[in-house]
This record gives sequence, structure tokens and C-alpha cells, in this order.
Amino acid sequence: MSDYVLELRNITKEFPGVKALDDVHFQLKPGEIHALMGENGAGKSTFIKVITGVHQPNKGDMFVRGKKVELKNPKEAQALGIAAIYQHVTNYPDLTVTENIFMGHEKVQKGTRRLLWKQMHKEAKDILRSLGSTIDPKTEMGTLSVAQQQIVEIAKAISTNAKIIIMDEPTAALTSRESEELYKIAESLRDQGASIIFISHRFEDMYRLASQVTVLRDAKYIGSWAIDEISNEHLIVAMVGREITQVFPEKKGQIGEKILEVNGLSKVGHFADISFSLHKGEILGLTGLVGAGRTEVCQALFGLTPYEKGQMILKGKKVKIKSPRVAMKLGIGYLPEDRQDQGLVLQWGIGKNITLPALSSLSKKGWLREKNENKLAKELGEKVHVKANGIFDLVSSLSGGNQQKVAVAKLLTKELDIIILDEPTKGVDVGAKSAIYEIINDLAAQGYGIIMVSSEMPEVLGMSDRIVVMKSGRIKKIVTKEEATQELILEAAMTETKKQSSV
Repeated sequence: MSDYVLELRNITKEFPGVKALDDVHFQLKPGEIHALMGENGAGKSTFIKVITGVHQPNKGDMFVRGKKVELKNPKEAQALGIAAIYQHVTNYPDLTVTENIFMGHEKVQKGTRRLLWKQMHKEAKDILRSLGSTIDPKTEMGTLSVAQQQIVEIAKAISTNAKIIIMDEPTAALTSRESEELYKIAESLRDQGASIIFISHRFEDMYRLASQVTVLRDAKYIGSWAIDEISNEHLIVAMVGREITQVFPEKKGQIGEKILEVNGLSKVGHFADISFSLHKGEILGLTGLVGAGRTEVCQALFGLTPYEKGQMILKGKKVKIKSPRVAMKLGIGYLPEDRQDQGLVLQWGIGKNITLPALSSLSKKGWLREKNENKLAKELGEKVHVKANGIFDLVSSLSGGNQQKVAVAKLLTKELDIIILDEPTKGVDVGAKSAIYEIINDLAAQGYGIIMVSSEMPEVLGMSDRIVVMKSGRIKKIVTKEEATQELILEAAMTETKKQSSV
């Protein structure tokens, strides 16, 4: 009898011109939560697809409960009790929760092939209740929150009797409270005998759940360690191949004159009495707990949603921004939090994404000057250090960090004074974060005024010249980099709101 429920030995997977996995090893014990970590592009996605039968390895062996297996498709993996829950939930939004849970393995009456809806609704309800969820199985999937959809995906895995469950970045889009609920579900599944591979960029996920961590880098197996045997520093070295001693870059430029003043901006039900200023070359951090109203304020500044009261003074002139087109014409750019749905066209090439806002300036008499377009895309892609074979590579083929760089490059096609970055490092690994911080620092040094929304305390403290703390749609405190501490910011973000004047 094997000591492992899943074992990979010398797994290699090649695509034309690319080695996606190179001699990878992995061992998963019964009843274990095992963290898998690595930068974007390390091979984690291919790793998942080999285990779930989507890809067949060119070399190496896979064992399930000590027996060698060669999976030809996902159905065979499912039959062996293997299931994957992905970061971007793949569901059918117009179908019910029950239909999503039993999709592909519906309960049918023998002989007639009639669907046994009553039985499926009951089983779906029982599974959801076992996960501590009160979701109605007859609810349309598209009406659920991201956290609820994750729970339905877990219920789907349980419905297939999965005992080896892969969770791919399940907390990336969840709040702290929702993440804690997910942790409890994962621990409950472990206690019931399931073995879990938990893929995450977040160290807090690893420390909270896992007993073991395996690191991949550049498609290769780097090593496996017990959680209590490896430090953050050693883990970072394993993931990126070098020490990141200076995660946050030193300030290069000087803060200049005031370019934006916001006075008493208000929108009923979203935010009220928002007042602050922004200077050339300044990185202004905007932070607070989930629901504080940070994104809503930024969307109002960019003209995505109208504000009802207050004023904006841009370079000494009062302005009213009614649309993103007006905002960009006035020199304000915006990078949304959800880069995949709102910031990029994934099935387009890198170049086409970068130049999208500049098509009018790249056209003459209605004809797009492709030579000029490609030249601009190449220059800006190099400026933000996008790692790709060329500007014609699909954005969907890039890692999360490189997708984010493309989204930043897209902003630089216009003459801007202010760049609003909403959670610029969300869902990217530690190495890509360091690269994005360098880009933000470089932009500030060039004189751009940066408004950076972030939920990550080290990021806010490490990058910001001043920090605006919000709670319940209001500004609680504005502090300088020198004054700021984690305790001060948390206290402001969590205590009752008082009126705050502009600084």
C-alpha cells in the first residue's frame, strides 16, 4: 500500500517550442492539505491539467493510491476521485445550482433516462448544508456571489465523490471573512478524508491551511518542505530564484505641484464628503476594508459613475467628468481591479490591446497605420517589460503579472497626468509584484500623479507617499509615509467614521 494518494514522478509536458513541465515531482498524503506555490508561468496550470486528464505528459509516471495511471481525459480523472476548483469559476450562469452541481453526471432513471430532479435537488441541498451553506439549489447560478459560486464548485466536487481536490487560487477574489469560511470548508473536507492541493500566491493561505508546501519555478520542481521548516525569505528565493531584498523600490523622483483637488465629492449610498489632493510625482495610497467605497470613488473620478455633489479641480481648473472619454481627454487614466473582464481583450494580441485607446491618433482618413501601431505597441511593451515572444502573442497566453503590465502599457498610449490603479498587484506572484512596483515608481518619477487603491497593508505602506484611509464611504484619515503604521491604518479603517478635511 502506498503512503501517497497521488504521486507524480519525472513528469514532463512539452508544447511546440515550450517545456511547460520539466521533470516535476509531487507527493500528496491522505488527509493532507498541500500548498503548491510558484510565480505565474511556473507551470502550475499545466500541473493541474495533467492531474485532471486534460493534458497527457510526454514523459513520467502518475500514481493514484499506489496504482500507475495514464489519464486520457477528465472523465477518467473524475472516475478516480480527482476534481479541480478553479480561480475563475467555470459555470453555467443561467442554470440552477443543482444543474451546475450535477452537470455531466446527472441522476437518471434506468430504462427511461428521465432526469431525477427531486433526488438531485435533495442531494444538492444536503451537500450544500454539509458545507455550512444555505444556498437554495433551485437558485440561478448567475445570481450568486463569487464566494457562493466557489462553494457550489466544491459541492460539485463532492457530488462526484472526489477524494483528491485541487483548489486553484480559490481566495483570490474573496474578502478576509469569505476566505476564512473557505478555510473552514477545506479543513472539514480534510477531516472527512479528502486530500487537497491548495494553489495560492498568498502566504497567509499557506500558513493557515497547509502542512506541506511544494514550489515550482520555470516549469521545474524546486523542492518540498514542511511549513514549519521554511521561512518567508527562503520560500521567496525558491519561487523567484533570487532574494527580493528590496521588494519596494526607493523613491526616484520628487513630488511637484498640486495637479488634482477633490472637494466634498458625494454619491448617495456609495461615498460622502470625499476631499483630498494629489501632486505630480506622488503615489497616493487609497485603502480601507472591503466595502469602504474606494473603487466607487475612483470610478467617479474617471467618469464611470456620476457623483452628485462636490467638485474636482484639475490643474487649477474646475472640471466635471461625465465619461471615461472626457477623463482621458483631460489626462486621467484608470486601471480597473478586474483586468480580465474590464481591462483587456484576452483573445486579442498584446499589441492590439496596448494601442486600443490610441486608434484615432494612429489612423489617417479612416485607415489604421499598422506600422505605426506596431511600433508604438513594441515601445510601450518594452517600457513596462512585458515578457512575451512578441506583440502578436495573445494576452490570454500571458501570466497574470504580464497581463497587468499590458494593461498599464495601454494607459501610456495617451497623454496623461494622473493614473488611477485599482488593486494593481491583485492575483500576481511575488516576483511580478516587485516588477509592477518598479513600473509604478518609474511612472511617479516621470511626473505622473498616481492614485493606488490597495487592500494589502505592506503594499500601501511600502509604496505610498501619503495614505488615504476610508471606511463606510468616508475618509477617516490622511497620513504621510513617515506617520503611517499598520496599527494606525487598521484603527482608522475599523473605528467609527468622523469627518476628515482635505490635506
